Amino acid sequence: MKHIFVQGADNSAPVLLLLHGTGGTENDLLPLAEMISPESSVLSVRGNVLENGMPRFFRRLAEGVFDIEDLVFRTQELNEFIDQAAAEYGFDRNNVVAVGYSNGANIAASMLFHERDSLRGAVLHHPMVPIRGKELPDLHGKPVFIAAGTNDRICPPHETEELAALLEGAGAEVSVHWEQFGHQLTGSEAQAAASWFRNTIQ
Repeated sequence: MKHIFVQGADNSAPVLLLLHGTGGTENDLLPLAEMISPESSVLSVRGNVLENGMPRFFRRLAEGVFDIEDLVFRTQELNEFIDQAAAEYGFDRNNVVAVGYSNGANIAASMLFHERDSLRGAVLHHPMVPIRGKELPDLHGKPVFIAAGTNDRICPPHETEELAALLEGAGAEVSVHWEQFGHQLTGSEAQAAASWFRNTIQ
């Protein structure tokens, strides 16, 4: 997978796995990583799927309607890529925290839904429920931050609430941060994510 790896100053700090939104690239969330954990190494990945020329992490059938078969395949593909990257770059595979926005947050959530040990934790900006009707692994103690918009038309509040409930039901420790700026990833929610990260992960 096309990606950027940036070696951090602190090898013991969590490695940040950056996952962009639809139409983004592996460069988009680098400033966010700098805010959240400037000492961390960064693995920033570009999605392997194109939708009208725009990179994504998995296909969708319509807005808000996911291609579940492709989602499952791409989730496994990303998980295996992180395994390979850990071996190549020499970082601790068990110390990876996803930072995703929109489509990137959705595949990060899917990783948690499919494999307990895929991530140490996750920062999810405007995610949706990736897949329904699936029994989640035991996520006891897994820290998850969700940033959402009360007026987000792409990811309405009930999606956020359902996702939080599913993760909490599997034992994850979920913190939800609400704003009123639609589907935007705002500076204030980035600051909230950074504060949560410092108090929860490090």
